[in-house]
Amino acid sequence: MMTTALVLFSGGQDSATCLAWALQRYNHVETIGFDYGQRHAVELACRQDILTALRAQFPAWGAKLGEDHMLDMRLLSTISETAMTSGRAVEMEKNGLPNTFVPGRNLLFFTYAAAVAYRRELKVLVGGMCETDYSGYPDCRDNTLKALQVALSLGMEHPLVIETPLMWLDKRQTWALAQELGGAALLEIVREKSHTCYLGDRQTWHDWGYGCGHCPACELRRSGYEGFVKTAVPQ
Repeated sequence: MMTTALVLFSGGQDSATCLAWALQRYNHVETIGFDYGQRHAVELACRQDILTALRAQFPAWGAKLGEDHMLDMRLLSTISETAMTSGRAVEMEKNGLPNTFVPGRNLLFFTYAAAVAYRRELKVLVGGMCETDYSGYPDCRDNTLKALQVALSLGMEHPLVIETPLMWLDKRQTWALAQELGGAALLEIVREKSHTCYLGDRQTWHDWGYGCGHCPACELRRSGYEGFVKTAVPQ
């Protein structure tokens, strides 16, 4: 029975929503984060704020929350100089991908998460990857993660399921999912405590949360929130 899960939890909007999704479905949920030298490392501090708020405001979920794991993967930033791991301006590369793409990042994240899951006897890996509203990263694609699920399960002789509940949702629908899962309380946790901005701006406040307001991540978060507000059913 798939009753236990390990959530790839960055501290961002998507992973915070996925954590709530997992807590709604599984009996025991653990979280894992990665320090890979990201310039928006402030998200790592946001992780703990979100976990604390979930435990306080959703006691039933808090009872399911297990250990939080943090892995040091800063080597990744030294072998893949990108706008996500250095002070470079965000722009498109000649290959058609944004220079915020960190090659191999999600593949490595899931591989390390699978090793932790094996040791902890956790059956499901949950990630916030999405093909609908995303920056064109090939390691966010559904086919990539389906292939990875097969490879990890075979390589460890340990059946693992990779769940990506946001894969076919746009950002408006992601906000709506948060409301569906935890009402206004969860929406406020995601809005105020999660971090998305590539530049790590936690000083500038907007209706949709903190951020610079102009990087690709902020633009997606803003447009999704504005669309959600227009269509949301009051609670």
